[in-house]
Amino acid sequence: MLGVDVEGTPVTGESDDASREERLLLARLRRGDPEAFEALVRAHQDRLYDFCVRMLGDREEANDLVQDIFVSAHQHLAKFREDSRLSTWLFRIGKNHCINRLKYLKRRGRGRSEEYGEQNEGALAELLGSSPGPDAALESAREQARVQWAISQLDPEPRMLVALRDIEGLSYEEIVDITELPLGTVKSRLHRAREKLADLLGRLEE
Repeated sequence: MLGVDVEGTPVTGESDDASREERLLLARLRRGDPEAFEALVRAHQDRLYDFCVRMLGDREEANDLVQDIFVSAHQHLAKFREDSRLSTWLFRIGKNHCINRLKYLKRRGRGRSEEYGEQNEGALAELLGSSPGPDAALESAREQARVQWAISQLDPEPRMLVALRDIEGLSYEEIVDITELPLGTVKSRLHRAREKLADLLGRLEE
């Protein structure tokens, strides 16, 4: 029988297969299988890194934080209640690490840049892994840089919602599990965050 998730999307047998594979991986992890932990890292490190980059705006900080996330996951595996997917649990750990790191950086005076300029644009393009090339590629890098700058102007919570929903493409159900916020709150705050992003990007075009 097909189920339906919170967004009305049918749940197919593919999700059952994924759940079965995850249960098997979790059983291996609980046995302390080192290859299982390596498999967990390979499966999730890229998305966690991308999420951390969007949250922190710093590739080096993001790389360090991803390592911390997996260390925390390894240390607290026994506390995982299996009430969500492993990926959701990892993003929840990642959310907490990112917010704590942002608070630390703010205390150190490494807050967000309020103005956007060519120097800012070049740094952000490099941050996103883009390099100068043909006009189309360069314009794409600039657009990514503008979007990343605009995201960096949001407060941590709306920044997180935009990163999870609009960049990582997570479902509302997953975001509710990660943030532990009510569904209505997630949707309303995400809507306001998108409006602010649109306003910031509109100003750059003026």
